[in-house]
Amino acid sequence: MTSIHWYNRFTPRTLAGRRTLVGYIFISPFILGFLLWFMIPAGVALWLTVHDWNLISPPKYVGLKHFGTMAADDRFWQSLKVTTTYTLVSVPLGLVLGFLLALLLNTKVRGITVFRTVYYLPSIVPAVASAVLWAWIFNTEYGLANVGLRALGLPKIAWLQDPQWALPALIIVALWAFGSGMVIYLAGLQGIPDVFYEAADIDGAGRWAQLRHITIPLVSPVIFFNLIIGIIASFQVFTIARLVTNGGPQNATLVFVLYMYQNAFQNLKMGYAAALAWVLFVIVVVLTLFVFKFIGNRVHYEDAH
Repeated sequence: MTSIHWYNRFTPRTLAGRRTLVGYIFISPFILGFLLWFMIPAGVALWLTVHDWNLISPPKYVGLKHFGTMAADDRFWQSLKVTTTYTLVSVPLGLVLGFLLALLLNTKVRGITVFRTVYYLPSIVPAVASAVLWAWIFNTEYGLANVGLRALGLPKIAWLQDPQWALPALIIVALWAFGSGMVIYLAGLQGIPDVFYEAADIDGAGRWAQLRHITIPLVSPVIFFNLIIGIIASFQVFTIARLVTNGGPQNATLVFVLYMYQNAFQNLKMGYAAALAWVLFVIVVVLTLFVFKFIGNRVHYEDAH
């Protein structure tokens, strides 16, 4: 009787109320995950920004000390410079290469699915395995990159030991996995109705005119999506830099998240690392809003009025 009384007391009497309850039950895993793995950690990190904590002694309140330290920290500005350079180079190149490859693979020929699979495979290679592979490829003495240069009669390059070449090497690693963006582009291209191209053929429009006036406008939402995702991902790059170069040589590949990791788990400066994390969050939000404001209005949507 007690269980029946409890059920009648807490179960909505109307059909709409029961449907609402079922809906909340289904989304409860997401809500709990959002609270436990995002909101609470973010709140703790915000609290840590005004404290010193080395994981051993109790946290000590220091106010805005970490932000003053950050302003005078040369390694902070170096990490921001490296990450910005990485983003400005890797994101546009990834967008262009992914789009061009999607155009080439958007054809109906025998075996095209094999080529699509091959180009997509690097995107699903585990990051650690990818880092080990590319560290071997860029080895100065016996890496495949320098073997290819010697075959062309060119001098070898100290890819991971030369500050001028270390960051370009990481950018090449990032471009190797542009297959995920390619798949998204391919889905967008295949969603364009053939009637647009048939009408363009009747009007005498060439390939370039069709690309400029039909393909790019209709795929612009996909381009915009990949741009936003690419910017966010580029500011969070960590694994390749950590495993291949560990920020070296001479801090040439010291990306922002790697510097944050070093402060948190090597120097045990959890408060300073938390301040860095919040600065990164603000930077990503500002950049995203900027892109939405100045590029988002150029995106073509079919149902826009």
